[in-house]
Amino acid sequence: MAELIRIYEENPNPREIKRVVEALKDGALIIYPTDTVYGLGCDITNNAALERIAQLRGVKLEKANFSFICENLSNLSDYVRQIDNRTFKILKRNLPGPYTFILPGNSNLPAVFRKKKTVGIRIPDNNICRALVSGLGNPIVSTSIRDDDEVLEYTTDPELILEKWDNLVEIVIDGGYGDNIPSTVIDLTTTEPEVIREGKGSIEIL
Repeated sequence: MAELIRIYEENPNPREIKRVVEALKDGALIIYPTDTVYGLGCDITNNAALERIAQLRGVKLEKANFSFICENLSNLSDYVRQIDNRTFKILKRNLPGPYTFILPGNSNLPAVFRKKKTVGIRIPDNNICRALVSGLGNPIVSTSIRDDDEVLEYTTDPELILEKWDNLVEIVIDGGYGDNIPSTVIDLTTTEPEVIREGKGSIEIL
């Protein structure tokens, strides 16, 4: 049974953040709010948790296109190869924000992702998930929770999310109603930036 933990985005309770961080370190899967849709995530350093997320998504872990949720741009060099000034300026102008930027991965990627040449980086404009990453000390690997309903692509109500995911994850964070528009995905590894998916973030930034 998943635990529903209420955390307020304006001023996340440090005690509750610590509880979730400790659970992540123990291999928990969590569902948490971002500045777009609710995400399903785990500690990037926990292979067993990564395998569980891949299984839930029905994909092979080494081929999965999961995002790395970071606290700020200072985390970039941990997993991303050196980038040029133009790319850095695009990131600096638009993060935190509702974007996933595809960047060149480096040799420090966790072993399961070592064969991947690129990595999707997210720095959401949401205090809860950034506080979790800060407490954890490394990124959260994340994927959005899609809905099987033909009309609703993304569930926005934390209590309905809890009903659906109750036996699949350890924690659902209630950070209020989520959005139902995902992040805009932009590939910055090509000569010119390429929009892979248009979502909540404006593509006028390019």
